[in-house]
This record gives sequence, structure tokens and C-alpha cells, in this order.
Amino acid sequence: MTAFDSERVKNECVGWIRAFFRENGEGCSAVVGISGGKDSSTVAALCKEALGVERVIGVLMPCGVQSDIDAAKKLVAHLGIRHYVVNIKDAVDGLKKDLPFELSRQGEINLPARIRMATLYAVSQSKNGRVANTCNLSEDWVGYATRYGDGAGDFSPLSRLTVGEVKAIGRALGLPEDLVEKTPIDGLSGKTDEENLGFTYAALDRYIRTGKIDDPGTKEKIDRLHKANLFKLKPMPAFDPKIPVAENE
Repeated sequence: MTAFDSERVKNECVGWIRAFFRENGEGCSAVVGISGGKDSSTVAALCKEALGVERVIGVLMPCGVQSDIDAAKKLVAHLGIRHYVVNIKDAVDGLKKDLPFELSRQGEINLPARIRMATLYAVSQSKNGRVANTCNLSEDWVGYATRYGDGAGDFSPLSRLTVGEVKAIGRALGLPEDLVEKTPIDGLSGKTDEENLGFTYAALDRYIRTGKIDDPGTKEKIDRLHKANLFKLKPMPAFDPKIPVAENE
């Protein structure tokens, strides 16, 4: 695998963010959901470098008591960005209470992510913002993102970068090491991402970039997840009625 030039890619991504805002939101702020993990930390830091501290808004969205919220607070303090704390527990519980059936296990896991994205857009539309997507290539590759939840957004700085590459950029941005290496968890099952997936991000990253993998069983699992979740990365299918254009009379 060729060496990854984190400084070059970081600078190019900063330039890309600036160009996006010139074309799609001159004077707008970047709105970033902050978990305190590597992805949201890196996106927030990239946006700060691209737009300036006054044009980045962090949104912390615990669902009740969040055991690792100190990491998110550390990130916004480190960057010095303005931020809001919005507890989504009442919204999640209210929707679950009013549904005429019990949510499936996966529906229950995905619901907070979708309410968080609705919260980010509420902040964005009220504060003249554009919502940052914080997904990375490794997660997207195997569908480890919630459609219209954390998989949504207006611009995506990291979706072509693997987990290892995101960490390298985070270090190039001077982020605290404990935020760069924070173990990602889904926030509901208590399991880490890698426990849920059944393989490591290191193995996945290597397979994405080189096509090489040591365990045939892991290869089969990654290929199956990738194929099953490609729909999340494509535009919504739309019926085309093929209506003929009327000729000018």
C-alpha cells in the first residue's frame, strides 16, 4: 500500500470545503454533529481550518445520559467552536410511545440517528448553516451508517477516506490522540463497531485499498455487506414516465 500523505490530503480537503461553501453557501456555517469520535472531530477541525472558528457550529446530541459525552465536550473546547447541547431522549421516547406497534430491534437502533439528523437540519435552517456528513469510506463500504440518519448531510469531507486515513488526517490537524483513537460504539447495544461488524477496520481498510485480505471468511462477509448496502450510496430510484415534449406550434 502506498504511503498516505495526510498533510497533502488534509490541505486539499480544506480547499474543497472552502470551494463547496463558495458555491453552495457563501457566508453559511458548517453544522457538525459532535460525538467526540475521530470522524466528527476531524470534520469539525477541517471545517474550522477551512471557514474559521466563527463559522463552525457543533451540536452535541445525547439520548438521555451519554457515558462518553466528555469526549464531545473536550472536542468543542479544544477547537473553541460554539456549540449547542440538545438531548433527544424525549423526542425518541415520544415517537416510540405514539407508534401503534413496538419497534423492531434495528428500528430502535436507527431511530436516534434519524432524530439527530433532523435536529442538525433544524439548527442548520435556523442558523444559516450547511450540515456536514461525517461518514467515512470504510463505514460506507459495508453499509455501517443509517440512511437519512448519520448517512445524510449537505457535504461530505470524509466519505472517500478510510478509517486509517481519517485518523492520520486527525493527527495532522493536531487533534488530541484520545479523540483520534476513541473506540466507536453504536450507543445502544454497548458493542463496538468492530464487534458488530465481525472484523477490524484495519482489515477492511487494507481490502478496500489493495484488494488483499488474509481470511476468506472475512472477505466473503465484507463482499456480502458491500453488495447489500450499495443502495445507500445511490440516488433514490425515480420512475421516469417518458412524457414526450410537445412541439411548438
